[in-house]
Amino acid sequence: MKTSPWRVFAALSIAAAGVAILVMIAKSNNAGQRDFISYWSAGQQLVNGGDPYDAAAIQRLERSAGYDQDYRLIMRNPPIAFFMALPLGLVSANTGIVFWQLALLASLVLSIRMLWNLHGCPDNRLHLLGYCFAPVMECLMAGQLGIFLLLGVVLFLYYHKSRPMISGAALLLCAVKPHLFVPLGLILLIWVVWTRAFRILAGFSAALLASCTLAFFVDRHAWSQYSQMMSSSGIMGEIVPTLSEFFRILVHRDAVWLQFVPQTASCIWAVWFFWTRRKTWSWMNEGLLLLLVSVVCAPYALLTDEAILLPAVLAGIYRADETGQSILSFGLFAGVAMVEVFAKIPMASAYYLWTSPAWLAWYLYATRKKRELDTVAADS
Repeated sequence: MKTSPWRVFAALSIAAAGVAILVMIAKSNNAGQRDFISYWSAGQQLVNGGDPYDAAAIQRLERSAGYDQDYRLIMRNPPIAFFMALPLGLVSANTGIVFWQLALLASLVLSIRMLWNLHGCPDNRLHLLGYCFAPVMECLMAGQLGIFLLLGVVLFLYYHKSRPMISGAALLLCAVKPHLFVPLGLILLIWVVWTRAFRILAGFSAALLASCTLAFFVDRHAWSQYSQMMSSSGIMGEIVPTLSEFFRILVHRDAVWLQFVPQTASCIWAVWFFWTRRKTWSWMNEGLLLLLVSVVCAPYALLTDEAILLPAVLAGIYRADETGQSILSFGLFAGVAMVEVFAKIPMASAYYLWTSPAWLAWYLYATRKKRELDTVAADS
């Protein structure tokens, strides 16, 4: 179908407006007020031969860029994430945030476009609701990298059948925050062996090797520095709005191991869930439920990490539309979450404890009738 010149003009106008807004953000010295500043500081350290996990040096860099909070923002991602931070070391903070935000926006647009394609390119425009997903909006506002992880998930879903090497390589983006994907990663490995999809494993291994090689040449002591930072950061003593944290506080606040109990239980459930469905397994159906459970049971997660749940949320919207179910409940969940985001409630607040269970509840509700219809069709 021929594209209307007016649509092209409108698209270019929107893109130009977006770039103008990003330039205004940069000129207002806003970079220092976003989580982005931790990635920029790490990049500066890497380019200048410093330790990207040195709290004192990072704090000095962040102060020079306008960060004025007492809390130290340090990039807590492992050295395999250096390929994201390193380019930021070549530019100023205000220039860096423009390119960073453009990359986030491009990743979001590409992710939603591919999800739309995966669902058969329907003409109902329901995929546009993805731009109103609160975790995605929080990523854009804070400059967090949750949208990059989302892109990794979507690329895997999109290419795991047609281009397994690409889909495997895309999983490197997910490995930047591996604690969010433990049950899913376990089943992915079992699935690869079960289906002999070793090209996916080869793609991931190649991308991981390249990333580790880059980290070694940039900073030979990166892994020991990362280990030292994690052991002294006190991350497990921080209060985050997760069910795992809530479970630990209820049982015994000082017993850190309790925070991993839900994740361990979810891994056991995941193995049973996969094995009973191994012959009909679909990453666009069972895989999305597994993704939701992985995040709900994660030992550490913030609202921005929930951006990776957009494929499941949109799948629920499409399933509800197909079966004539109301999306009012999703609108309620999404609306309350957006109010919290624009009210600038801190991401570590207990007010966000409900969000990941809400997305799981929405998916189960929205896909219930579809599952019932599939069961009836299989029995008949």
